[in-house]
Parts: sequence; structure tokens; C-alpha cells
Amino acid sequence: MKIYLASDHAGFDLKEEIKNYLLQKGFEVLDCGNLEKIEDDDYPDFISIASEKVSSEESSRGVVFGKSGEGEAIVANKFKNIRAVVGFNSENVKLTRLDNDANVLCLGSQFVNSNLAKELVDVFLQTPFSEEERHVRRINKIKALE
Repeated sequence: MKIYLASDHAGFDLKEEIKNYLLQKGFEVLDCGNLEKIEDDDYPDFISIASEKVSSEESSRGVVFGKSGEGEAIVANKFKNIRAVVGFNSENVKLTRLDNDANVLCLGSQFVNSNLAKELVDVFLQTPFSEEERHVRRINKIKALE
């Protein structure tokens, strides 16, 4: 599975830590930027690149970072086939994978430390979509809105 990462300056340090964590676990990781910490960069520039990639590659996932994760989710959800969520605890991330087949996890560095981020990323990558009919039906309704 390919994992696309992206962040602005506020999420940069956390992104770098998670990138190394995922590489050590043997994942194929592609960093969509920013590739250096620039204090006045704009998160839509990088989140849009990762979201476009995940949008066009069904089996891939995205993990994006910012200060709150909220703006990143807004940007990611502008793309077809993207179901981006802000992760804040293991149960929230697990449910969004089981029920919504979320494919982009947004993490806010102001609220998620590196240990919690690793836990959330693990849950995000290890939890399969339930494939329950009601969840498939709902996702299809979401897709119809795109």
C-alpha cells in the first residue's frame, strides 16, 4: 500500500517523525511536501497534492498534518473519492475506517503528540473497511454527491 504524506510548517515535524516510523515498518511512503519547514507556507499547496494522488489510486492512503488537522480535512475532502477525517483517538479512527472507509487521516500537531500519532496511524492502516451493506450504501450516496 502506498501512503502519501503532506504537511505545512505546523505539521512538518510530526510528518517527518511519522514518515520515518512508516519507512521503518516497510511501507511505501511518498512525501508530497512541504519538504522543508517554511513558516509562511500554505497547507492547501501540499494537502492537495497528496489528496489528488489518493483520489486516483484506490488502494493508497493519505496521512496529512497541520496545526489542527481541520483545514487539511477540508482541502482533502474537495477531491473525488476522498473521505478524509480528523483523528483524535483510536476509537474515532477505527470507526471511521470500519464504517466510512476513510482513506485520508488528518492529524493536528497541536492536539496529537508523536506517540498518539503513531497509534492512530497504526489503527488507520490496520483497520479494514467492514463492507457491511449499510456502510457501502452510504458511501455510494456520498460518491453520488461528487
